[in-house]
Amino acid sequence: MSRILGRHSDKIYALLRCVAGFLFLFHGLQKILGLIGGEAVPVGSLAWVAGMIELVGGLLILIGLFASWAAFLSSGLMAVAYFMAHQPRGTWPVENGGELAALYAFVFLYIAARGSGSFSVARALGKPGLD
Repeated sequence: MSRILGRHSDKIYALLRCVAGFLFLFHGLQKILGLIGGEAVPVGSLAWVAGMIELVGGLLILIGLFASWAAFLSSGLMAVAYFMAHQPRGTWPVENGGELAALYAFVFLYIAARGSGSFSVARALGKPGLD
């Protein structure tokens, strides 16, 4: 079976990277700045550290600059969040509310493996090392 959208895979990957980074950035804006219905957490707390990773990591993933590193760190954050906050409430993500954390962990792991991609600041600067 041929891939229907295979010729658009670079554009679709860029869209995935941008949307995931954008949505993750919003979690950081909630925790760090108290925006978008969030409440700012105390500076230096574990939630604040997570919020900074979400804010900075989400922005870097969104624009495609150091996306591999940012996504790897963000993937780890989401894995830790899953096992600290969700897994104790039940075995399965659907019962413990951890679907989003699990999905973010694996999407970011994929981005970490693939890098910034064609439509990114790293590519625009001609610096694949900033991937």
